[in-house]
Amino acid sequence: QVQLVESGGGLVQAGGSLRLSCAASGRTFSTGAMGWFRQAPGKERAFVAAITWSGGSTYYADSVKGRFTISRDNAKNTVYLQMNSLKPEDTAGYYCAADGEVVRGAVIRWTGWYDYWGQGTQVTVSS
Repeated sequence: QVQLVESGGGLVQAGGSLRLSCAASGRTFSTGAMGWFRQAPGKERAFVAAITWSGGSTYYADSVKGRFTISRDNAKNTVYLQMNSLKPEDTAGYYCAADGEVVRGAVIRWTGWYDYWGQGTQVTVSS
């Protein structure tokens, strides 16, 4: 049974930083990817960033490119999302997701591709 546990959310002022962590247990991933998605009230869950377990290729939504950085620690089966220059529009519940299948094409940006999801952590950015 794969479990993903997020941590690191909180309240921060605009321009500040937070680092989210997502620890996976129950399976060691050597292929596939882990992604971060976010969902604001009344909106659909949206892709934020993702990283492949093999090779460490990274992918970002245009809205966070240059401000957020995704990284991984394979030994700890953990992925991080460093969020800098936060804006009020970054306020949302942040969810990590994982899948062990080989990444093909743009699937890494799709919510439907991921088999495993965490419970989410809230990020609130005040203006």
